[in-house]
Amino acid sequence: MQQTLDWIDWTVLIATLAIIVGYGTWKTRGSKNVQDYVRGGNTTKWWTIGLSVMATQASAITFLSTTGQAFSDGMGFVQFYFGLPIAMVIICLVFIPIYHRLKVYTAYEFLENRFDLKTRTLTAILFLIQRGLAAGITIFAPAIILSVVLGWNIVTLNIIIGVLVIIYTVSGGTKAVTVTQKQQMFVIFAGMVAALVIIINLIPKEVSFVNAIDIAGATGKMQVLDFSFDLENRYTIWTGIIGGTFLMLSYFGTDQSQVQRYLSGKSMKEMQMGLLFNGLLKVPMQFFILLVGVMVFVFYQFNPSPLNFIDKSTETVLSSEYGNEYRALQDKQVELFNQKQRLSLAYAKDNNPNLRAQLFQIDSLEKTYRLESKFLIKKAIDPEYEANYSKLEKEVENLRSNSKNDVFKSKSAELKALYKDSAKDTQTNDRDYVFIRFILNHLPTGLIGLLLAVILSAAMSSTASEINALATITSIDLYGRNLKEDKGETHMVNMTKWFTLGWGIIAIIIACFADLAENLIQLVNIIGSIFYGNVLGIFLLAFFFKDIKGNAVFTAALITQAIVIIGWALDWMPYLWLNLFGCILVIIIAHVIQPLLIKNKGNGS
Repeated sequence: MQQTLDWIDWTVLIATLAIIVGYGTWKTRGSKNVQDYVRGGNTTKWWTIGLSVMATQASAITFLSTTGQAFSDGMGFVQFYFGLPIAMVIICLVFIPIYHRLKVYTAYEFLENRFDLKTRTLTAILFLIQRGLAAGITIFAPAIILSVVLGWNIVTLNIIIGVLVIIYTVSGGTKAVTVTQKQQMFVIFAGMVAALVIIINLIPKEVSFVNAIDIAGATGKMQVLDFSFDLENRYTIWTGIIGGTFLMLSYFGTDQSQVQRYLSGKSMKEMQMGLLFNGLLKVPMQFFILLVGVMVFVFYQFNPSPLNFIDKSTETVLSSEYGNEYRALQDKQVELFNQKQRLSLAYAKDNNPNLRAQLFQIDSLEKTYRLESKFLIKKAIDPEYEANYSKLEKEVENLRSNSKNDVFKSKSAELKALYKDSAKDTQTNDRDYVFIRFILNHLPTGLIGLLLAVILSAAMSSTASEINALATITSIDLYGRNLKEDKGETHMVNMTKWFTLGWGIIAIIIACFADLAENLIQLVNIIGSIFYGNVLGIFLLAFFFKDIKGNAVFTAALITQAIVIIGWALDWMPYLWLNLFGCILVIIIAHVIQPLLIKNKGNGS
């Protein structure tokens, strides 16, 4: 069922977005030189840098996917950010002093000074590929969800978000992005705090906030730390501190969408304080967003929830040949909800181990029901999937008499994997819809408009940073660097504006052709992890290995990127470890190649 917004919500939503776009355009009009347009005139204070850096990373995906992640799996995802404070300290001590001393406009200018033009160009192109894809996803994420929930046309939504961003980013460049991100972060913080307060008030009065945390803890949702060394587990304290540190070093130290935020600082001290501010605030912010998702989970312990939060998918399966099976599953969930509600109220009054164990069992059973519902939806949507599943199921049944047979074990594992894959499909994976569906169904008028403004503001803030950085890299590292003659400041500013417009259009096009992954926030981090480790390794070679020259780095980077892509495709390791893998690999390969080049050519170039 699609949602119709009240006029008050429309007013709040439109007014919020109009103020942000209008203020950013007015405040930063008339940038006449590259210094103003690309580096914001180097007038930005540390708190603005910190908020701008946070806003760049906090896309709409953060609020839609992170809350859905917490609803399904709890607080453990916060471990992903444990490496961020470490990375901020390293960047403040190593990266920023070098960038500031060389007065670079982009991070990749430094690489030409240290190595050569082709290494600078290759690294810039790697950035353009991964960040160009990510820019499309940051538009697509809220657009696909709002289109399903509100019935709006997804292409129209992609264009609206993209055009709003283009207007003020083309007009004012880096300063426009930075100025508007302060307002966007204010809207985001206000909206999320209001949402948490309302959720807590919607929980039965006899259930205190402490009781709500206990109920979430009983189902495993409050388990923050995982010290296991299981490589199959994506989120542990080790992947966060080790893999996360390398990812954050790459992202904040070499990704122009972030580097450009702090290069606009008034001084080196302002840049450093801005990043440290981000390092101190980011982990608590992510914890808070996850807590909102956990509180949504607790809310649904006392209020009925759908088997699947995508109404269109539910309608599809109910009208198919699997409709009766799905209705039977819905009846089971209703019966389970009655038990869950009764046990949750009892546990709030009497915190005893027996009730805790029962709550955990019921939550596990509900997860099974949800997985079964996704399986039925998948079969209803894709007849070929049903045929493949039925064929494999028959093969397993024929082999069942010899359960120790290796073929039986292999086929059983294949069948189980196919069954679980049904939960990852675009039309069955509903994690990213949990929070938006809760907002529209249960929050009061006015706050709905504010929360939708939060989602769209977050999409705009991160997309603006990305297309601003993409245009800067294209203008300075590719176009400007290869100009045969100096065309002057006005020409370069105008070309950067045209590149901003071009990348904005490309981002909209990518958004129109994008597709959902298992979880959108994971998709963005996967794209980053494929490229970031290699790029970070190139920078570390530049900083610390003075005997390694440009040809060796260039060749090593090409080989490393190919190996990392293959490793990701073949699922060699959890994606966060690709950051460490790519970084170490390019350093090792460069050290192997450098002596060979010296031997063959008689020099180290």
